[in-house]
Amino acid sequence: MSDETRDAEGDKPFPRADARDDTSSDGVPLVDAAFPAFDAAAVPPRPDLPVSADGVAPIGASPLDTADHNAIREQWRAARDELGSHVSHARDQLDQANERIKQRTGRDLVLAILIGLAFGAALLGSLLFFKVLFVPFALAAALLGVYELSRALRSSGRRIDVVPQLIAAAFLVLSAYFAEPWLCWVMLFVAVAFVIVWRLIAQMVVKDGRTYGDVLADAVISGFVQVYVPFLAGIALILLKQEGGEWWVLSFIAIAVAADTGAYAAGLAFGRHPMAPKISPKKTWEGFGGAVAASLAAGVLLAIFLLELPWWTGLIFGASILLSATLGDLGESMLKRDLGIKDMSSWLPGHGGLLDRLDSILPSTIPALCLYFLLSPWVVL
Repeated sequence: MSDETRDAEGDKPFPRADARDDTSSDGVPLVDAAFPAFDAAAVPPRPDLPVSADGVAPIGASPLDTADHNAIREQWRAARDELGSHVSHARDQLDQANERIKQRTGRDLVLAILIGLAFGAALLGSLLFFKVLFVPFALAAALLGVYELSRALRSSGRRIDVVPQLIAAAFLVLSAYFAEPWLCWVMLFVAVAFVIVWRLIAQMVVKDGRTYGDVLADAVISGFVQVYVPFLAGIALILLKQEGGEWWVLSFIAIAVAADTGAYAAGLAFGRHPMAPKISPKKTWEGFGGAVAASLAAGVLLAIFLLELPWWTGLIFGASILLSATLGDLGESMLKRDLGIKDMSSWLPGHGGLLDRLDSILPSTIPALCLYFLLSPWVVL
């Protein structure tokens, strides 16, 4: 260590702070050619901090920045209020249009569309991935349809045994997919006989003085429930288990839905002339024209792009499903008019009951199965 780092006594070194001091003992700054003396007067003064109008401006912000922030905030608030007013106006217009449609057709359009989309998604999911998933879907629909129809018939004074109807319907629907096709006809006979015998025995036990004609009508109608709902649903399952049958099931349901949608849209826009005023006053010839156009167009498109058939087979397919769907719709309307009800139930808002949506699909299973065996190129009769 050099002598400069020791004190006058020569024994004790300077403290670290004293060693770093750049002044001499008499307070005169040390001057070196390499390190000139520091001139404090040459340092410019620090600028004053910006002050807002109220004297409380944030550090680092200028009055111009604050004004810009306030302006941007006001613009965002105005844009948000304008968007809210547009959304509210559009919602009011949609509600008014929905009310007009509801007064004219008796249906809530928004709820009908949402429920229809939900059912369509479930149907597509069951058919596009594993077609066996359509079996519980069809079974649930058949059981619910049997329950709705039985309740509607009971409300009109008919004696229908709900539990035996559900048991027979379950066996009939399941046999259509898991057994040979000819066994479905055997199960139909067994199911009809089962519900009729049950009704006759139940009537004998009750002995309430019901007339012979009423008892016979109850028995016949009990058998009709099995034919109308579970047997026709079973026909769809027979078609489903065929080679490529899932595409045919999807196609005939799509054509029936297209016909119903086309009739609804055309009837709502142009409907003037009633088609069958004594059966269904709201069905018009203009709506039927829309159903014809929609079903034929859907049939041609599905035949070409989904079923890989010639375009003219799509015309036959569409026309056949249109005829069966229209007859089924009118038939259920006649049944409801005879029972004195508007809908089979109110479980599906905007649609009524499940049978009110299946009335055109269930009868269409028969022409769809027949056309599958007639038009499919890989089927050998």
